[in-house]
Amino acid sequence: MEYRSLGRSGVKVAPLGLGTGNFADPTPEAESILMLHQAVDAGINLIDTANSYTSGESERFIGRAFAQGLRRDEVILSTKAFYRVGAGPNDEDLSRLHLIRACEDSLRRLQTDYIDLYQAHRPSPSIPLDETLGALTDLVRQGKVRYIGCSTHPAWKIMEAIMVSELKGYARFISEQPPYNLLDRRIENELVPMCQAYGLGLITWSPLAQGVLAGRYASATDLPADSRGALRGGIYSERITEAGIEVGEKVVSLAREQGMSPAQLATLWVKDQPGVTAPLIGPRTIEQLEHLLPVLEMELSAELRAACDRLVPPGSAVASFFNTAEWMKQRFI
Repeated sequence: MEYRSLGRSGVKVAPLGLGTGNFADPTPEAESILMLHQAVDAGINLIDTANSYTSGESERFIGRAFAQGLRRDEVILSTKAFYRVGAGPNDEDLSRLHLIRACEDSLRRLQTDYIDLYQAHRPSPSIPLDETLGALTDLVRQGKVRYIGCSTHPAWKIMEAIMVSELKGYARFISEQPPYNLLDRRIENELVPMCQAYGLGLITWSPLAQGVLAGRYASATDLPADSRGALRGGIYSERITEAGIEVGEKVVSLAREQGMSPAQLATLWVKDQPGVTAPLIGPRTIEQLEHLLPVLEMELSAELRAACDRLVPPGSAVASFFNTAEWMKQRFI
């Protein structure tokens, strides 16, 4: 397996990362820990979580996995902070006060001395970048964080952060973590070329478009009872559109013609797109993880890439996976 450089840093990561948003909701602890071990044994070294996932339980599961023998030195551990994690006025956002407290809390839950990649989960609408980057830089200098990055930021905001870091000698973002799949290709317009030009890695989320590209849904209004759209509703059900389901049906047919599953095709498509370092797979079960591991060694042919482009043209979208980003005004509801 060929490992890829994470931006202009010296870090090498596998072409797939393991997202842990399903840990504790619904995946139980024992299966989550087995999944971590199996992913690392298969060569996946990037493990991604956040302090807001299941009220910190995702981080706790990972911490207990380390305590039970998961090889910490083989893992590139990434977590995030921004969302509310308490009732107090300073229990959210990207202020110095919240970030330093949130980092300490994450370190305790993860049972580790350092975080490899600490990310701003969303851009702040109110906290000055100087304060955020200054706090993140202090965490790097203290050895609690190795690198910093961001998630679901607009290209202009990342460019502003790079400029402030260069001017003031702060730590510099090495990566961005946006949503990206065949149903929502809008990052190709500005974000991907910006990251390529300035040396940022792209760790993308939701390659299966929440199961739509795996043929999970037959209708945007009649959702399977055990699906994420039905169980969580809200932002999750908003992402399921009739236009997206129509594309998903075509992906199912295309995958069968190629002798692979729709989930494998959807993940492979993201993995081999220009500028992408690694998509995050977020399996709910060991079986789902095992099903996606072969994608580590697959390659997207030019013919298959062109066929996917005909389904959803480059730079366009038929569903919005940016619906948790306040700065993105366009919706597909």
